[in-house]
Amino acid sequence: MGLLSRMMEYANSMDIEAEKNSGAEVSTLEPDGSDGAEERAWLAPVEAAGPAQVPFLPMRRVRERVQAELLKGTGGIPNPDDVDATREQISSLLHEALIEENVQAAAVDVARLTDAIANEILGYGPIQPLLDDDTVTEVMVNGHEHVFVERFGKLERAPVAFDDNHHVMRIIDKIVSPLGRRVDEASPMVDARLPDGSRVNAVIPPVSIFGPSMTIRRFPAQPFTMDDMIKTGTVNGEMAEFLIGAIRSKLNIIISGGTGTGKTTLLNVLSSFIGPDERIVTIEDAAELRLQQPDIVSLEARPANMDGRGEITIRELLRNALRMRPDRIIVGEARSGEALDMLQAMNTGHDGSITTVHANNPREALNRVETMVLMAGMDLPVRAIRSQVAEGIHLIVHVSRLMDGTRKVVAITEIQGLEGDTITLEEIFRFDQVSFDGTRVHGQFAVTGIRPKCYDAFERAGQYLNPRVFGHAGILS
Repeated sequence: MGLLSRMMEYANSMDIEAEKNSGAEVSTLEPDGSDGAEERAWLAPVEAAGPAQVPFLPMRRVRERVQAELLKGTGGIPNPDDVDATREQISSLLHEALIEENVQAAAVDVARLTDAIANEILGYGPIQPLLDDDTVTEVMVNGHEHVFVERFGKLERAPVAFDDNHHVMRIIDKIVSPLGRRVDEASPMVDARLPDGSRVNAVIPPVSIFGPSMTIRRFPAQPFTMDDMIKTGTVNGEMAEFLIGAIRSKLNIIISGGTGTGKTTLLNVLSSFIGPDERIVTIEDAAELRLQQPDIVSLEARPANMDGRGEITIRELLRNALRMRPDRIIVGEARSGEALDMLQAMNTGHDGSITTVHANNPREALNRVETMVLMAGMDLPVRAIRSQVAEGIHLIVHVSRLMDGTRKVVAITEIQGLEGDTITLEEIFRFDQVSFDGTRVHGQFAVTGIRPKCYDAFERAGQYLNPRVFGHAGILS
């Protein structure tokens, strides 16, 4: 129940009370002539909470009536892509419905009702205004009543709600159906994407206990650039120069970090420095990378159909990508046995490959890769796996979301090689947190001053970095 509906119901109840006090006769019948017993029974559990908690049923009835007419086609929408024409049709049908339902509403409320119906028909219902807000980076729907958003790294409650769980399901179906995906009791989890590239995950009962849930990870309309990352303090100038050189020198890179730390955003930024003369194959569960090079092949995994057939995994796509003459392979996220195929690609001439993994630190990222290789079902000795990791991966770039909501590259680590059964790591850059005052994290980027082993690859690629990149302690963030 939205804030607007509660306010209008409260105002309506006050008007009725005023008429009673004035001695005027007040009809107890609903606009349709019924005594309203059914609606009173439905409202009984919430009336005790006060007038502000009672839904304004006549207005909701009007909205649902107009939406039903439009969705059934009786409204005669000229073209769903023609927003102005559709809004005019909505206004016309809304005017007729208000008259027939004998509901009086102020002009401002009619305008808001028109927006709500337009969002339902043309967009994604109550959450459409949130998706249109550039400051919102994530939208989280926990059942029909609870909607949260992330702004500037912080979570907050959004002043919107769905009518009921069926309403949430209708929006989920609207998102996944155009992609040929489904969500039902037999397949209660689904990954999808919006037309703008935003990533969507939906979970419904019986897996989700309190009703259907949905998480939408949004990406900025204008892709982030390295300059943007420097301005926001994600990296400093020296780190940016080093990372650009690493991409142009075709080093194999793993971007690690937790959920929501900005791994994909950083991957998009780094990929922008790949040369226009290179052929790139991207492989993802749900396509969200936005590369600008002319020669790109984007592959997307596919879940099984209703008969349990037709599934195409990332591992299968990765194997096929090796036959597509790629200069670089970019895997959106390695989660399972595809890590083995990714390592083999990195060790067989596909330099400059990039992937992301979930991990808490660079060392743990290597442990995750090792575990994922074992998930491929190959009975490989641990030493053989670590040898492939040490020879195939050059850098681990670890990103983190700090307590103040900011995201930073907190470590750039080079893999030095294998000593015995241990992979040796050398930190090149790091972020040292000094304090947290409850609002902002204070700290500085630091450089260890050690000349990295991979710098030889920089020189072979003609990437000569300024000595200052490795020569001083950094700058305050």
